[in-house]
Amino acid sequence: MGKTAFIFPGQGAQKAGMGKDFYEKYDTAKDVFDFAGEWLDLDMKALCFEENDRLDLTEYTQAALVTTCLAMEKVVEEMGLHPDVTAGLSLGEYCAIEAAGGMELKDAVTTVRKRGILMEQAVPAGKGSMAAVMGMETEKIEEVLADVSIANYNCPGQIVITGLAEAVAEASEKLKAAGGRRVIPLNVSGPFHSAMLATAGKELGKVLEGVTLHELKIPYVTNVTAEYVEDPAETKALLEKQISSSVRWQQSVENMIRQGVDTFIEIGPGRTLAGFMRKIDRNVKVYNIQTVEDAEKVCQELV
Repeated sequence: MGKTAFIFPGQGAQKAGMGKDFYEKYDTAKDVFDFAGEWLDLDMKALCFEENDRLDLTEYTQAALVTTCLAMEKVVEEMGLHPDVTAGLSLGEYCAIEAAGGMELKDAVTTVRKRGILMEQAVPAGKGSMAAVMGMETEKIEEVLADVSIANYNCPGQIVITGLAEAVAEASEKLKAAGGRRVIPLNVSGPFHSAMLATAGKELGKVLEGVTLHELKIPYVTNVTAEYVEDPAETKALLEKQISSSVRWQQSVENMIRQGVDTFIEIGPGRTLAGFMRKIDRNVKVYNIQTVEDAEKVCQELV
């Protein structure tokens, strides 16, 4: 019998109204939103459910998205569906760790709130940027790159580059000349997952010193190496490094498939990870839960 993975999206998946139906129908989700708002001294319902200018600001986005995804995840588990392994894209790794039992909800939410602020402050606005490279083999991209690095290995045909704004712009032109189908500048506030964020990683490490980690109920997969983590003693160093290293999402998924995972359930707003899955391996089952209706249908089928 195959195994099931819960996977969680990263920054960029957020949208106004996310999680509102879970909040209104399930007390479990309501508690997550209400407690997160209290811990962070934020109006989490207004931030997540209403149109506003703050939701796309990194210092608010990260806490809002993790709160929403974990509220959904707890309802899904309440319905009787449980994972054998978890993974998350960048920010989503905090959801993966909490869902695997390695971190308390309060610590996950408060840590990513601080993480967002540190990332926002790490590099002056406009100094760094990112771009998605479409339709080009990874090896060819790596041959072209000089002063920028790869932020995300998302799936075959989609790689994200990161670095100084001028260097990313120059690399984008070189990649298009070398055969890249499209190179799309991303609407982000900084050069995330680049060496320019190393200082933010060190500051995050200080924040993590105050976080108590727990024995994992199930393993999670780290972005840094795409390997299974079963010892929580590794987690803090990995999270510190993750902020400035490449997100090996494609490799993470391929590893889970090798380990027997044949069912992937994306929990959170949007369908980004489900889209990646179709390009990584069409032979596995992929479900997407972003509404109560989705959750009820998926659980009815799989539980």
